[in-house]
Amino acid sequence: MAIGDVEPVPDSTDLYYVDTGMYEVEKYGSVYLVDAERPALVDTGIAADREAVFGMLDEVGVDDLAYVLPTHVHLDHAGGAGYLAERYPDATVMTHELGAPHLVDPSRLIEGTKAAVEDQWRFYDEPLPIEEDRVEGLTDGDEIDLGDRTLTVHHAPGHAPHQVMFHDDGDDALFVGDALGIWEPRSRTLRQTSPPSQFHLQKALDDVRTIEDIDPETVCFGHFGPRAFDADLAAEYKRVLVEWVEAIRQKRAELGDDEAVIDHFVEHTRMDEVWGARKARDEERLNTRGVLGYLDYVGDDA
Repeated sequence: MAIGDVEPVPDSTDLYYVDTGMYEVEKYGSVYLVDAERPALVDTGIAADREAVFGMLDEVGVDDLAYVLPTHVHLDHAGGAGYLAERYPDATVMTHELGAPHLVDPSRLIEGTKAAVEDQWRFYDEPLPIEEDRVEGLTDGDEIDLGDRTLTVHHAPGHAPHQVMFHDDGDDALFVGDALGIWEPRSRTLRQTSPPSQFHLQKALDDVRTIEDIDPETVCFGHFGPRAFDADLAAEYKRVLVEWVEAIRQKRAELGDDEAVIDHFVEHTRMDEVWGARKARDEERLNTRGVLGYLDYVGDDA
């Protein structure tokens, strides 16, 4: 699968995904289409990659999109929402109620994203604001009626307080956003995602337990793509999170300087042969900074 390619989600009916080419990296960013009676798009990618998303909708033959459903409002998942709302004027944009105001007025979201992603901002286009009457807030337990299937909303605040997951009862597929980390299909590696400024380890572990309770047939990652779910996958991500936070905690105690901690993990990334040196290093920097912020919040000894 290459950038711009569209494929069906395996063992599903009318579920598709596209490689958006996020950050100019293959197999890093995916956006999903539920081609139901009332079609829904889950996540949007960054605004700069919107043509890949438009291409999927055109290829599948969706003329009238009913819903745009960002799992959360980080701009790698919701940055294209305004452009989709512009292209599909009858679509309703729905995301967690904490994030919904930032789609109407994205100014603080832009500022926060620039601070979080640093040099990666060059890959972004600024999001378009969306009219307030077209944006609806969601809470845990809400249901979205797509006609021939229903999406159930599950709050998953560990990665960000405004994150939700969508469970498709038609195909028993769970769109997890970033709640189950980053699945890298070429190396079959499950990686942490712990960005500043709202990552919270214990809540992230609780999110994985929520996924275990749902026990879907398929999980659809924002990064990247679908795969079959099993208990081992959930256990692996819990281990990845705990070990990642503990490694940063220990390195901070050893070095006593946060920039030195960040430099250590950037220099020792193992993902450069998969994502390329630029993206691998950017990813390590982002995720290390998020954990350091979390440790500041809870205390290094928590």
